[in-house]
Amino acid sequence: MNRPSASSSSQKILHVTFDMGIGGTEQVIKQLINHLDPNQYECEIACIDGKIGPIGQALAQKGILIHQQKRQPGLDWGLIRWLRKLIRERNIDIVHCHQYSPYSYGWFAHWGTGARLIFTEHGRFYPDRHRKKARWLNPIMARTTAHIVAISSATRDALVEYEYLPANRIQVIYNGIQGVTTDAAKQQALKASLGLAETDRVIGTVARLDPVKNQALMIKATQQLRAAGLPVKLLLVGDGPERPALTELTQQLDLTDAVIFTGFQNQPGDYLGLMDVFLLPSFTEGTSMTLLEAMSLGIPTVATRVGGTPEIVADTTTGLLVESDDLPGFTTAIETLLNDEQLHQRMSQAAHQCFEARFSATTMAEHYIKRY
Repeated sequence: MNRPSASSSSQKILHVTFDMGIGGTEQVIKQLINHLDPNQYECEIACIDGKIGPIGQALAQKGILIHQQKRQPGLDWGLIRWLRKLIRERNIDIVHCHQYSPYSYGWFAHWGTGARLIFTEHGRFYPDRHRKKARWLNPIMARTTAHIVAISSATRDALVEYEYLPANRIQVIYNGIQGVTTDAAKQQALKASLGLAETDRVIGTVARLDPVKNQALMIKATQQLRAAGLPVKLLLVGDGPERPALTELTQQLDLTDAVIFTGFQNQPGDYLGLMDVFLLPSFTEGTSMTLLEAMSLGIPTVATRVGGTPEIVADTTTGLLVESDDLPGFTTAIETLLNDEQLHQRMSQAAHQCFEARFSATTMAEHYIKRY
């Protein structure tokens, strides 16, 4: 399907990012592109890690032009020249950089092109750290950046502390998504294919299997919940480097019949719809896109009180928050939601209402349009 042609008066936006694989940043770019009027904004993407990825490929099939260049170790001046040439030849009006490394390359490249620069920080590494060069370089970069955006107040605070960016220059725009929908017939078939019984209480997550996501805590909590007599099944949707260790832990705890690894799923919405409680025990988070998807379906959350999560999950209203890596607290919170049907129902309704009011893709796009 070809995207409608933009008018001559439209603004041309170049999104600069690592790649367009599977992740929160990529989803934000996709949602932004899909929710901007193509008669007013013409979007292109520059991937600086030399690969496009499945989200990028899907956008390319819809007519979005995607450029790619493999950055070299160190400060790659060839990549800067490539980006500068791209900005000039494509008559780019706005260079929208996503995450810090693409921002630094976009900042160098936009000089002398007349394009305005926007930087969105989507999250922080764990653990975060100070860097000497950031202390003198980043305040200079900030002066010539039209807008600096953080996806949460926690991310904004990290930019101030670790990147030395001025607090009064940073605006918070929460991530937004298109709400997830499910199909009842498909869900029944999926439940059968996964071996889930009608009496099973399903807890789980959709995320990359990575140490920072702390899926091990979910597995340990599952053992304790089953020991307490709850018919719990844990659904882990996703793949990643931590899968072998998580599989081994599952075997050690004799939970092979209780933990289901689905692998990567391109459309995880139906898997989310099977969950009674969504879990997010990460050591750090910006704005979890799958958390927003769960909220759009009215699924209460049990999450750790880290990063931007407390700005999304209203504790005791749309979900329950516990301290990082707190196994007893995490287990008790899940048990509370599974055992108290009225509480579960109230939080389900509140989660969906909160999503509609604050975290829809339309709301996010409106905030960015003001900056564009």
